[in-house]
Amino acid sequence: QVQLVESGGGLVQPGASLRLSCAASGRTFSTTTMGWFRQAPGKEREFVAAISQRGGNTVYADSVKGRFTVSRDNANAAVYLQMNSLKPEDTAVYYCAAHIRKGYWSTTFSPGHFGSWGQGTQVTVSS
Repeated sequence: QVQLVESGGGLVQPGASLRLSCAASGRTFSTTTMGWFRQAPGKEREFVAAISQRGGNTVYADSVKGRFTVSRDNANAAVYLQMNSLKPEDTAVYYCAAHIRKGYWSTTFSPGHFGSWGQGTQVTVSS
């Protein structure tokens, strides 16, 4: 089981950047695909990005492709989400999550594939 704590959210203006961090603990972090999801008020939780266990593969939602970058540091048990050119529609609570299957990779992910979740960090993009 992986325990996760997100940080780095905040209130920014459109066009700004933020970097979210997710600190992990647990012996299986380095063998687990990690994902970022977000949930806006009144909406379902949606996939944002995922990164494979060694960081060699990444996949993004179309809505963030070219603006967001996911990365990880297995030595320090952390995963990051660099968010550039932020838009008001990016406003949401952002969660990092660990995949339920060790070593699994795909090009499509849904929340049900992930078994460990952080508490979330609020990102608000507004002028």
